[in-house]
This record gives sequence, C-alpha cells and structure tokens, in this order.
Amino acid sequence: MMRFLLRFWVLTLLLAGLSSPAAHAQTPSLDPNVPNQPGLATPTLPPRATPASAAATRRVQAHPRLLVLETEAADRPVLRRYKVRASVPDSLSALRAVRELVLGLQGDAYLTASADELHWSRDTVRVRLYVGEQFRWAYLHNGNLGDGLLTRAGYREKFFRGTPFVPEDWVKLQERILTEAENQGFPFATVGLDSIHLNGHDISGRVVLKRGRVVVFDSLQILGNSKTKKRFLTKYLQIFPGQPFSQQRVAAAAQLLRQLPYLKLRAEPEVRFALGRARVYLLLDDRPSNQFDAIVGILPNANASQTGVQFTGDVTINLRNIKGGGKQLGLQWRKTDAISQLLDAQYVHPNFFGTPLEVSATFNLYKQNEAFTTTRPRLQVTYPTARAGRISFFAEQRASFVDALKDTTVLPANLDSQYNSYGLSYAWANLDDLFFPHRGSLLNVQSALGTKTITKNAQLRPELYAGIPLSSTQYSFGLRAERYFPVKRAGVLLLRLRGEGLLNSRLFVNDLFRLGGLNSLRGFNENQFYTSSYAVATAEFRQFIGPDSYAFLFADQAYLRHDIDNDRFNDQPTGVGAGLSFRTAAGLFQFVYSVGRANNQVFELKSSKIHFGLTSRF
Repeated sequence: MMRFLLRFWVLTLLLAGLSSPAAHAQTPSLDPNVPNQPGLATPTLPPRATPASAAATRRVQAHPRLLVLETEAADRPVLRRYKVRASVPDSLSALRAVRELVLGLQGDAYLTASADELHWSRDTVRVRLYVGEQFRWAYLHNGNLGDGLLTRAGYREKFFRGTPFVPEDWVKLQERILTEAENQGFPFATVGLDSIHLNGHDISGRVVLKRGRVVVFDSLQILGNSKTKKRFLTKYLQIFPGQPFSQQRVAAAAQLLRQLPYLKLRAEPEVRFALGRARVYLLLDDRPSNQFDAIVGILPNANASQTGVQFTGDVTINLRNIKGGGKQLGLQWRKTDAISQLLDAQYVHPNFFGTPLEVSATFNLYKQNEAFTTTRPRLQVTYPTARAGRISFFAEQRASFVDALKDTTVLPANLDSQYNSYGLSYAWANLDDLFFPHRGSLLNVQSALGTKTITKNAQLRPELYAGIPLSSTQYSFGLRAERYFPVKRAGVLLLRLRGEGLLNSRLFVNDLFRLGGLNSLRGFNENQFYTSSYAVATAEFRQFIGPDSYAFLFADQAYLRHDIDNDRFNDQPTGVGAGLSFRTAAGLFQFVYSVGRANNQVFELKSSKIHFGLTSRF
C-alpha cells in the first residue's frame, strides 16, 4: 500500500510539472535508497579498487561489464522493444544505458518506471528494474480555449482518448497552443492542465489557457544609417500599428529583410513591450547595391574566312531602392557579336496597393544578325514569404519575326511565331550574403504552358506550310540550383546546376534557347549554341583575399539537344578557366580567361576567350 501511495504522489508531481507554462521533460533522478522514485540520478558507484598504478586505473575503468536487467516476467516483453545491449564497455556506459532505458520507458507512458537498485561486481552490473503499467488518456477536454485555436494547435479528440499518455505529446500541444496565442496578440499567455483525475492508470483533465493582457503593435523604429522609408518597411513586413501582436511576423522580419539586396541587417529585430503595445526596433544599414557594369569581351573572329578578333560588350545599369521606397529599375544592353545585340529592361514595384504583393514588368529584345528579331514582354506578380520563399505567377508573350528571307523555295529554319504562356515560378535562398556568399543554398524553378501560333509569311508560298501545325501547345521549364560550401578559412566551393527545356511538336531555330558566353557557358562565344533543352553543371572554387575580392578556378560541363526536323544532334561542351575579381577605387574589376571544347571545337589557345570588366556599386 505504501508503495502505491508513493508512486501516486510522484505521478501527481510529474503531471503538475507538465502542466506548467514552460512544461518540458525534466531529467529524473535515481537514488538507490528510495526504490520507488521514478527519477534517474547517478546510481551507487561500483566498488572502489586500489590499483597499483595509473595505467592499472585506466584498465579497470575500461573493463567491459555485463548488464543484467532483473524485472518481473510480465515486463520482459516490454523491455525487448528497447534492445538494451547485454555488454557495455565500461561502468560509465552502463550508467548511461540504464538512464536511457528509464527515460525511454517514461517517455512511452510508463511514468512510474524506475531503476530501484544497482549491484556492482567486477564483471557484472545487475539492475533491479520496475516497469509498471502504461498510463493512458481517458480524455482531454477543452477548458476555456476557442475551438478554432485548439484545432489550429493540432488538437484532435481522438489523439487524447484511450491513447498512451506520452509526456512529449502533451508538451508539444502546449507549445503549439502558446504559439497560436502569441500570434493572436497574447505574448504572455500560459497554458496548463486543470481538473486532473487519475482512475487507475487513466488520466483525464482539461486544457486551460490564461491569455494575459492583449498586446498590439505600436510602430517600427529604424536604427542605423538606412534611408529606407518606414512606410515601405511597414507594408513589406506587414507590421501595422494597432494590429494584434504576432511573434511569427517579428520572427519573419529578419528573413524578409535579408532578401533585400540594398539593406544590411546588423542585429535581430528587438521588441519592447509597454502599456499593452509592442514596438519593433530594426537595426539597418544601407548597402551599396545600385550597379553599373561595363564588360568587354575579346573573342576570335566567328567568320572562319577572316582573321583577327571581334569585340563584344555588356553594359548593365540597376537602380535599387529608389527614393527609399523599394522600387527597382534595371537596363542591360549586350552586343553578342558584330551585328547581334540584346536589350533587357525591368521595373519592380513592391507593396502593390499596400499589399505584400510585388509587381514587376520586364521586356527583352534580341536581334540575331539579319535573320530574326524576338521580343518578350512579361508581367509578374510575386508573393514574398519568410520561410516558403518567393512564389510568382507570370504571363508572357514571346513574338519572333523573320527579318529577311533569301530563299523562298524551301521552308526556312526560322518562322514567324507567337507564344502566349502563363506560368509559375518559385525561388528560395538562405545565402549568408546575396553578392558574395560563403555558405548557403539557392533554388529557382519555373514552368509555363501556352499556345504557340505560327503566322504565315507573305514571302513564302502557302504550300510550304503544309503539314506544319499552325497552332499547338508548348511547354517550357527551367531550373537553377546553387550550393556554397566554405573551405577552410577563406575558400568557397560553388556547385551549380542550370537547365531549361522546350516541349513542342515542331520547333524552329528562333524558338530555341541560346547558350554560351560569360553568363551561361564560359569558354564559348556568346549565344554560340541554339538548343531545345540543356543542362549545365558548374564547379567553381573561390579563394577570397578580401571581403569582395577573390581568385577563382572553374569548370562548366553541359549537355544540350538540338531538336529541329532534319537537324537533330546533341553535344557535350566543356568550358574551363580561371579569373580574378578585386576591388579598386573605381569599382569591382573582373578578369576571366576561359577555353572550351565541343563537337566542332577543341581545346586550343586560339579559341580561348578573355572577358574583363568593371562593376561599380553605389
């Protein structure tokens, strides 16, 4: 009778501990003089021997021991599930094994399990183990919580009726309830178990929430040298004055701010509470992110009948955080060869009509020699989140026009067409630095589908279009994944995988992706390859010699397919090289030397490529 009363008293204390606001599994203790205590502390030490030397001491401590568990016959099937090792390397391992076993039993609803006695001998440790009965939930009723809050916290009645009383499950439910409460304006709420009843080994009770005082957001306070407007950050972080306090929004603020390339977060956001209001402090500094690039490329002449070299150019202007409102404007012009050029323009407007949505518009124009001209306007709506990344929906129109037709008796490789598509894209990153990362990952995936329409050209005879589907469904997809690994003190290993693909019943050259050059596949001319699908794997090692200066070695390995009727082939081009990027008074200077190998190109000095340029951030 005394044994039962003592165990009931210990169980009551255990339930009271689990009902506290900060209920966590407590470390039990074991005292061999109190055989019914359900805790687990340091057992009686083994008999002390007097070795002849220090070496002998080490040999005695490391002597293997046989662990023997003595328990009732009915409890032996339960112990078999825990697979306790029969032999342990030393006495300390024996203590750990017994401790882990008792904690495991208590965690599996055997709340009164205990190691009552330990007997030490030279080769054996005998443990008198009490397992007891498994406790169960009779029921857990909703005390004063709203049904909606309890449901969002993951409560289901079937989980707490006739199921084992696992302390960890109850603690997790408490934590989820507190999380829901602190995201609804009650950051000082407490939760506990009330009206506890013990009927044999069945436990029943009510979950009760003490909400405390309601708290609302007061305002954002920006500390540091940032000129970013408070109004923009309030809408971007969705932290409005008078709104119920949400710890989730405060925690998400740091991650959202790290996604902005023009801000540097110097410390985690802080919250100060006073008179039922919460004021959020952000320690922010402006970061030079406006960009002006000028890159010159020196390439061998693409025309085999001519000698010498040809020059290519790339000029980029990016203005970010215009007037402190988060707006962005970008413009890029590239001269890919003697008579081909590309133009890109972009505008980004955050917090569209006060919402967290970001609206952007882009325009791309590409003129390939005198063959064709392609335009591609795009409108995109993005929802940035702290944990799930950036989710975007876009609509795009890709129109390609043939500039001149020299041979009108056969179907040309380029045709007039228009592709209207709708798609989704997803981007996620946890890089430690957006410009010069040392660790972290980046993922960007995109897919789209739409209708491609081929327009008949007046310069071609109508019978040439026979057998060609003038309207068809086309699919496109893209992937970019990067991972940065720190290597020793100042080294960084970059692994990257990029790929795109087109699926359509009939493709033409001006429908295809363009691959090659400094920004896609180094060691080759700009847009040297026209491909319907490709994948490029990159391994690059960077050795930093300053915060934004480094030397690097790289290797690009690609696989591409050219799926055009009467012109199908695949290739596996490889590009290798080295470069240097370092800070100067005028900006960041970059020099890249590369050489490539493909089906129609071998590794040789005369086909090497040199790019150098200057990037200025202000």
